Amino acid sequence: MKYFSRPWQALIPAACATLACTAFNAQAATTVTIATLNNPDMIELKKISADGFEKQNPDIKLNWVILEENVLRQRATTDITTNSGQFDVMMIGTYEAPQWGKRGWLAPMTNLSANYDLDDVVKSARDGLSYNGTLFALPFYVESSMTYYRKDLFAAKGLKMPDAPTYDQIKDFADKLTDKANGQYGICLRGKAGWGENMAYVTTLVNAFGGRWFDEKWNAQLTSPEWKKAVNFYVDLLKKDGPPGASSNGFNENLTLMSGGKCAMWIDATVAAGMLYNKKDSKIADTVGFAAAPTQVTAKGSHWLWSWALAIPKTSKSPDAAKKFIEWATSKEYIALVAKDEGWASVPPGTRKSTYTNPEYQAAAPFASFVLKAIETANPNDPSAQKVPYTGVQFVGIPEFQSFGTVVGQSISGAVAGQMAVDQALAAGQATANRAVKQAGYQK
Repeated sequence: MKYFSRPWQALIPAACATLACTAFNAQAATTVTIATLNNPDMIELKKISADGFEKQNPDIKLNWVILEENVLRQRATTDITTNSGQFDVMMIGTYEAPQWGKRGWLAPMTNLSANYDLDDVVKSARDGLSYNGTLFALPFYVESSMTYYRKDLFAAKGLKMPDAPTYDQIKDFADKLTDKANGQYGICLRGKAGWGENMAYVTTLVNAFGGRWFDEKWNAQLTSPEWKKAVNFYVDLLKKDGPPGASSNGFNENLTLMSGGKCAMWIDATVAAGMLYNKKDSKIADTVGFAAAPTQVTAKGSHWLWSWALAIPKTSKSPDAAKKFIEWATSKEYIALVAKDEGWASVPPGTRKSTYTNPEYQAAAPFASFVLKAIETANPNDPSAQKVPYTGVQFVGIPEFQSFGTVVGQSISGAVAGQMAVDQALAAGQATANRAVKQAGYQK
């Protein structure tokens, strides 16, 4: 009978030879629920974390909620503003981190482990995710925007892509390279509605044409000559030289088209470079070229600055475990694991100086120094040829932008789809933007 007099805790080691141990450990594990994006880099993170993190941390179980970009933003915003506490880790960006940090909605990223080496993280990445000097998210990758093109198609037509093209040159190339009968499109661009989908690209286009969202007194500028020229250019270009259904295409859809050889050119995030150069997933890995994001009347604001980053909402039920996961997912160790699994060209870019000084990365990623320069030269504090009262290259850094930016995006997507005229779309956007900033007290 002595056997039964032992405390129950003492039986656990003996039971570990049985299936009961597995059940006990599963019960004891802390669950970390992660809301993240459905792009290739995040799918890779989920894949690698099974062995790279969960096996090393059997007391932590990861629960993944992988969402399309617009849905992720909506779910994360709803969760954090209602204090519902569904998520322990959220993938957010340089738009949300400073604003949510300011409101006390995020746990500060302080007291990181000694081997994390925060000084190795690119300064512009840290600054973009901070408020008043406090860091509120750790960058998973950092991006600007650039032009991708098919070197083989350009050579066949005797064309040469400049290092820094203008939009007039891009249009000329697209006209010459479109062959719709054979499923070949001169250009692919974002058309899917959303402040971070089509409006991220359209805002840089408007900037390049000399436009801005608001003047210095917060009067909306969407019916200005610059906006009209830029958006008419965009709509006409997609209608003439873009793929069918362009108004439904976001980053992922255009990545599929470009990597499948359907687009002669694509202007989008620098993070796509590693995906297009990955021979396992890209048919054009050997023929893709790159150049700067196009300019027109100015280079100011012609290429964006963004970071997808991992943050912990204050409502997290498992903040310590969440922080441990985020440190691992944004570490040098994680970058090395991706290099081993997918090749150095595919590692998360823009975050760590050590990545860019690594000879293996330099050899595998011919775009490396170009991308780093694009990231470092994008200036959210001076995004337009004309003075503006806001910060942000491809967004307006105020809470209201999330709402009115999406509404404007829907109108412009409608113009691409042929549902309304450009002037009609911009007039509707002008009214929406003015109403939002007036109600919020920005207009005096």
